[in-house]
Amino acid sequence: MVAPILNQRDLEFMLYELFDAEGLCSRERYRDHSRETFSAAMDTAQTVAEKYFIPIRMKVDAQQPTFDGEKIDMPEEIGESLKAVMESGLAASTADFEVGGMQLPLIVASAASAYLTAAGSTMMGYSGLTTANANLIQAHGTSEQVAKWVEPMRTGRFAGTMAMTEPGAGSGLADLTTSATRADDGSYRISGNKIYISGGDHDFNENIVHLVLARVKGAEKGIKGVSLFIVPKFLVNDDGSLGERNDVALAGLFHKMGGRGQTSTALNFGENGGAEGYLVGEEGQGIRYMFHMMNEARIMVGTMAAVTALTGFQYSLDYAKERPQGRLLSEKDPHSPMINIINHPDVKRMLLAQKAYAEGAYALCLLGSQLADDEKTAETQEERDAAHLLLDFLTPIIKTWPSEYGPKANYYAIQVLGGAGYTNEYPVEMFYRDNRLNPIHEGTTGIQSLDLIGRKVPMKGFAGFKACLSEMAKTIEQASAVASLSGYASELGETVALLQKVTETVMAATQGEDPDKVFSNSVKYLDMFGHIVIAWLWLKQGLVAEAALARKPHAEDEQFYRGKLQALRYFYRSELPEVHVWGKLIASLDSTNFDMQAEWF
Repeated sequence: MVAPILNQRDLEFMLYELFDAEGLCSRERYRDHSRETFSAAMDTAQTVAEKYFIPIRMKVDAQQPTFDGEKIDMPEEIGESLKAVMESGLAASTADFEVGGMQLPLIVASAASAYLTAAGSTMMGYSGLTTANANLIQAHGTSEQVAKWVEPMRTGRFAGTMAMTEPGAGSGLADLTTSATRADDGSYRISGNKIYISGGDHDFNENIVHLVLARVKGAEKGIKGVSLFIVPKFLVNDDGSLGERNDVALAGLFHKMGGRGQTSTALNFGENGGAEGYLVGEEGQGIRYMFHMMNEARIMVGTMAAVTALTGFQYSLDYAKERPQGRLLSEKDPHSPMINIINHPDVKRMLLAQKAYAEGAYALCLLGSQLADDEKTAETQEERDAAHLLLDFLTPIIKTWPSEYGPKANYYAIQVLGGAGYTNEYPVEMFYRDNRLNPIHEGTTGIQSLDLIGRKVPMKGFAGFKACLSEMAKTIEQASAVASLSGYASELGETVALLQKVTETVMAATQGEDPDKVFSNSVKYLDMFGHIVIAWLWLKQGLVAEAALARKPHAEDEQFYRGKLQALRYFYRSELPEVHVWGKLIASLDSTNFDMQAEWF
């Protein structure tokens, strides 16, 4: 069965009707662009995806990377596919024209790369991490570092990674032990071990530029003593040519449940005297710099999760339209023809759930991309500051909600196919396995929930929290004036009021009670906030759909918009009511999790 990778009509709806990407062309940075150039970039991405990634994705999934002690063995087609992405310009889609980029708005680049992610899964992780690495060095490095490392990454000669996690510290960056010793020439010698480094070693590029968190000898304990270093696989000469191999060794590979197109590595730095590294910015500022890349990577993870949900939904939808099986309960004649399974109410339920999760999640990710554009290119500083505030606040939700509900959508895609979905003859089980990593990497759901309730909510006098609720209030006011949407507006308003009350209760409790107890239901708080944000975005989609229907569109568009409204209805009837249960649990400061003793398990 050959199914579309994604629903092109929905991508266009998101870009041009929900977020008005075309309006960005009035900004100085994007004045050379138009809807035509945006569409051309998306068409190019779709072509590359269908020509290079779709034909190899099952092979890549079946053939995990292997390491014989000297060299990694992977399907060579991965390198060819990544080369096609580079040659198309899509790997530098947001970079400046002057460095060979397309200078696209991030929201358009996200929509274009959706095709590549849907077709190539984590194979696109090489490109995504390289871009994030280059962006960090460009923001915080010296002009010499930009010339030496960023430019080769933009052109595809070099790849990039982020190396944070250690065997003994995990996600606890304050406890990392990788050390850095100053050398007489101003460089540093890096020694230590890093694990779960995505793309940490391969032969797809001439060189790999690792961004490594390490502690300079003598620096204070904790996060304030951590610095950031550029540590290449190969040293680079002044003329840009490759020098000798740096003291960075591949210790082994991790073999994963999914996402097998991207290596996951254990790296040893400094087994033979110390890997040569170069300080980024100032000593002791490593975590602050790395968060530049981590926040970008978190939005990338959320987007990957949403897109994987979208492509699973699309596949199961097309399957359901073509697969005949059974009859409706109301049909008593056993000789009547079988119906396609899309007509069974329970299959509709599973498809609606996928649509609500996947399209809601992707709208959230595109909102994040739009805010990232706005914080850099909006007309006034006030608008830029407002975008930065809201994006910073929403980042843990953008990362986590799609990562949690994307795999749930993929679960339903498997279920729609039934027994066929459980076999590797169909890609939906692969989508689930690929997506299951996303609630874990770049900060687990638990970590994101603590970041939201413990840091983002009270930060700057609750400024981000208030800004988010203010945006919701605008949509509620608009929808209240539309008869068919006023009921949904009222329901959203009630949940926002509940969220405010719950937040006030939790924040008040932090003044006198054990914070471990107060925040022991932080994941439920993130679930609650995330559901309300998605309900808000579905109401925004409903407003667009109702306005479009009022203009009497042609039959195919009418069906599209009615589908949007039905998914809105599904989310408000079957998903949003859960926030009342979660709110009651959180507001009561329930201590069930906190009170559990390790010995009782």
